[in-house]
Amino acid sequence: MWIIVMFDLPTDTHEARKDYTTFRKHLLDDGFTMMQYSVYMRHTPSDENAEVHVQRIKAVLPPDGEVRIIKITDKQFGRMQVFY
Repeated sequence: MWIIVMFDLPTDTHEARKDYTTFRKHLLDDGFTMMQYSVYMRHTPSDENAEVHVQRIKAVLPPDGEVRIIKITDKQFGRMQVFY
């Protein structure tokens, strides 16, 4: 199971930049890797374990902005097409 976290957070004030940095650091500390700007991913062994990580993300949501979380299977992740 893969968890993909996508976010669009404001950075227009010092406090907003601090919230952005804190949120990003929580993702990295929880084992997420940057897939592209504002998109982070993490593999988990099961849906139950994925839900644990989703709850951790919910606990540190910044006060402003938008965060989306997608859970997909290994098979779905393997079908991803990437173009350079």
